Amino acid sequence: MKNRISVLVFISLVLFLLWIPPTFAHHGNAAYDEKTVTVKGTVTEWRWTNPHTFLKFDARDEHGDVVHWIGEWNNPSTLINFGITIKSFKVGEEVTVTMRGMAKSGANLGRVSKVVLSDGRELSMGDER
Repeated sequence: MKNRISVLVFISLVLFLLWIPPTFAHHGNAAYDEKTVTVKGTVTEWRWTNPHTFLKFDARDEHGDVVHWIGEWNNPSTLINFGITIKSFKVGEEVTVTMRGMAKSGANLGRVSKVVLSDGRELSMGDER
């Protein structure tokens, strides 16, 4: 009986240890290149979610057509440390977004490096080049 309990505890421990690493897994930046793009547009949504926040905005291309953009940024708890909050962006606000790392797929998606608000304030995590 004692041996059987030891085996069950051991198997449970092994299964638990196998389960833990995937829960801490995180994607890398393999989907992004190192190109930097700056786009001026109008905020359509500021999605304050974990594990990443998303700034959605519309801009006009060289033909005057509206292009929908998505800027992926860090998680809320990190952004708060740099003064960026759930209230930092308002729908309809003009912004200039610098993204370092654009989607290799060609989608209008990038990793936000810095945002300049219409009043000239800069929001960043201090890592823009």
